[in-house]
Amino acid sequence: MTQFAQAIVSGLGQGSIYALVALGFVIIYKSTRVISFAQPALMITGSLFVAFLHDVIGFWPALLVAVVGTAAVAMTVERTTLRPMIGQPPFVVAIITIGVDIVLRVVQNRLIGTNLRFVGDPWGLQNFQLGELLINQRDVARLFTTLLILAMLSAFFRYSRFGLGMRAAAFDQETALAQGIDVGRVFMVSWALAGALAAVAGMFVDGGGGISQQTWIVALKALPAIIIGGLDSVNGAVIGGLAVGIVEALVASYQTEYFPWMGNGFAAVSPYVLLLLVLLVRPYGLFGTPEVERV
Repeated sequence: MTQFAQAIVSGLGQGSIYALVALGFVIIYKSTRVISFAQPALMITGSLFVAFLHDVIGFWPALLVAVVGTAAVAMTVERTTLRPMIGQPPFVVAIITIGVDIVLRVVQNRLIGTNLRFVGDPWGLQNFQLGELLINQRDVARLFTTLLILAMLSAFFRYSRFGLGMRAAAFDQETALAQGIDVGRVFMVSWALAGALAAVAGMFVDGGGGISQQTWIVALKALPAIIIGGLDSVNGAVIGGLAVGIVEALVASYQTEYFPWMGNGFAAVSPYVLLLLVLLVRPYGLFGTPEVERV
């Protein structure tokens, strides 16, 4: 039982990273109907800001610079690369975001080099005991931060004027334009929010082992998370991310003991198995909005 609870706690911590990246995917999709594959590169951008600055100005100021800087990078990408593509099919724009991701990661790999870059978060590898459980402080910080951001985003979309405008633009861009909503500004802010969220995820992705040229792969686990939760659901992104983290941790804990024939490393595949199972029952995800097209 202790092993099971330990895996759940660890999975919630890791799943929080997936949830933060998934929130960025969902916010961009809700406003533009495009899946941005640039999120992994934006996450590493935030990591590098903190990694290079935390020894110079301190961790928390470095994190603030990372959030603002990554949001600025995301807005620049939207303004210079994607804004001219308005009106093009969504899959064309999605392909362009793949190109943006590759370009950013080439620059990042030059900055990372062959060495590990350490983010230097204030939690380190410190643990505390809760009964028989050994809980990593970083996992608690990850989960608390994710839930706090979810609450702030929910309040923003529900109560703020601009948040309501973003919801209107996501529902029908032409009607939003007719009502005087600046849809171009909505697109830019949605990318800025996605960049800021990616930077926060980048703060946590270190995990005590440093970031390398392969760390961006972590962000790919957000793809099954957003599909499981629903492409247009903010709450679903968080639930999907946490579910992916828990399933991955449980498989890593029990697979060798009960299913050794699956081979080593099956935990890395388990999120996609969960994705297939969910899609068989809920093709639009657990909280996604079914689209009805009349022919």
